[in-house]
Amino acid sequence: MKTEIVEWLGQSDLLLPQLIAEGLAANDRVKARLSVLQAAALHAHDPHGTRIDLTEECRAAGLDPIPLQALANSATLAEGAKVTAAGLGGLGNAIWDDIAAMLRAVQAGDPTKAETYGTRLDAIKAASQLGADAVASAEIARLTAISEADSLHRLIMDLHRALNALAATHAQEVVAGAHSYGLTAEDKQALEAFMQGVESTRALKFDHPGLGTTALRAGARFTIQNDIGETDAHVVVIGVEPATVTITYTDVHHARAKFFTRLFRDFSVQWSGLDDKTSAALKDQEAFYLITGRYPYADAEARDSFLRELGASLVFQIDWNKARKVLRAFVSNADAVRLLEWAAAQRVGHRGFLQLGGADLINAAVRHAAPARIGFGEHFDQALGREAAVDFLKAVLRISVEALQQGSSLRSAKARIEEALVTHLQRGDTGLLAVVIRQAGLARDIAVAIAQFIADRRRKLPTDAEALARHAGRIEEKADRIVFDARGEIARFGVDRGLERLADLIEQTIDELEEAAFIASLTPTDTAPELLDCLAELSAVTVSGTAAAVIGAAAAAEIPEGQRVDYEDALAAATRLVEDEHRGDTAERTVTAKILGGSYDLKASLAILSLAHPLERATDQLARFGHSLRDYVLSDLSS
Repeated sequence: MKTEIVEWLGQSDLLLPQLIAEGLAANDRVKARLSVLQAAALHAHDPHGTRIDLTEECRAAGLDPIPLQALANSATLAEGAKVTAAGLGGLGNAIWDDIAAMLRAVQAGDPTKAETYGTRLDAIKAASQLGADAVASAEIARLTAISEADSLHRLIMDLHRALNALAATHAQEVVAGAHSYGLTAEDKQALEAFMQGVESTRALKFDHPGLGTTALRAGARFTIQNDIGETDAHVVVIGVEPATVTITYTDVHHARAKFFTRLFRDFSVQWSGLDDKTSAALKDQEAFYLITGRYPYADAEARDSFLRELGASLVFQIDWNKARKVLRAFVSNADAVRLLEWAAAQRVGHRGFLQLGGADLINAAVRHAAPARIGFGEHFDQALGREAAVDFLKAVLRISVEALQQGSSLRSAKARIEEALVTHLQRGDTGLLAVVIRQAGLARDIAVAIAQFIADRRRKLPTDAEALARHAGRIEEKADRIVFDARGEIARFGVDRGLERLADLIEQTIDELEEAAFIASLTPTDTAPELLDCLAELSAVTVSGTAAAVIGAAAAAEIPEGQRVDYEDALAAATRLVEDEHRGDTAERTVTAKILGGSYDLKASLAILSLAHPLERATDQLARFGHSLRDYVLSDLSS
């Protein structure tokens, strides 16, 4: 797609060296495929003759010889003296594709000659059946012949000669690490400045591919292309002219395209609008955004200064959207973008953070340094305050890149991040949805503990039943205190009563799970494994449901910022909770059926049934939470 994008932007000259190489490779392939076509015709006429071996020819052209050999040696003669074989149509289409690749390269280097060849190709193709499942023997002979007439083979030979001529006149030179063609001394100076910028930050991409650069002078035009990374339709083409540098940039991510323009606020770049484009070459692909920048410069020093900055900024486009999504799990989208702008300006970047684990790196710090202060799924700006959260994440980004550059261990980096978290940790004002998120996180803690207890009992591992009950009891008491304080805020400020219902439903879920934990602690240690097996799905549903409640509430908390994805995430979580309730009903019935249909110890059977009921009731409460969350989100949408 990158090739198509660059061509669509009118910069196909940059692609000429690559197109020549592709055309020469296509020449090798098409000759091997013509040999297969001839072999198929021979075998069709003489099926009992010597089997044809084209292994070496195919391998030399980079083709898999096995299917092509099978095609040639299975060809038969059909009615009308036509050759037919499984895959013959595909072989014909591949031949046309190879010739098109050769013609495309000639078109980029010698349009006049290519026009003549294109006319010849159109005439040959219009009169041919090649590409069908059956082709006349006489046509195969005509296509593959080297004669005075204009055969397909003759056209391929002419295209090959043209490609060889182009290759001879476009010798490659490497300038400061860039593949360049036909540059003047002035061009090389500008290219070296650009490459100095690229090299100054290249290390910040770490092991990610990308930043390959090609430069070319074609007549009066001097252009530079950088592949940035591997994302489709992510291309930058730079034109260097007397007194002006132009930048043409395409991207599938609107937010990243805007971010790119903001990196050059210190330069008087005149940017076009962010236009949604879909070229004919990309009609089956998603739309992309096109921006054009124009930077007027007074002298070579100003030009080179801008080119250095431009080259240095490209590494910060790689995996940008991935980093934004990760950071958005901890702060608002606006602050995530602000963090990435800071990381680019400070030459810190975000690739080091992603390389060390991204979200896992931060979550590990929370688990070890502040498990009681930051709840599962809670945004850092809610727990720390907005600016403190941003400052902490800046520290995470810097620590990550420093650890990789200095060769420090992952353990050392995690220790520094945990220390930074402790330093930044301070309570901020907690919104009511943050209370709900916290409550849902506490419910999940109990659900996970019950599921682990059941899993350990199934595997006959040591368990501490009393510890489970105490743990659930402490969480239930803590949750009661939190929701009590929340009710005081609701009464004091007269806020949306839907939030109170959400808090109440999570509190009731915690009550059911605390009861389930207590009953689980009383189950006999010798309970039949198959009875515990029945509970595994039910306990898994409660874990899934509490996690969905956290995700849904966290997404709803972001809705005031107007992020459509947050509406979608909240509604999806609500749907998942309803689905989990149905799964819970089914799982409870499975437990009941297992016990009533078998002969098990009475005490164990009673304990398992008694445990299944509160777990299923917890899924009922979570489903009601899902319905209430949906109502809350939809009321916000309609307001």
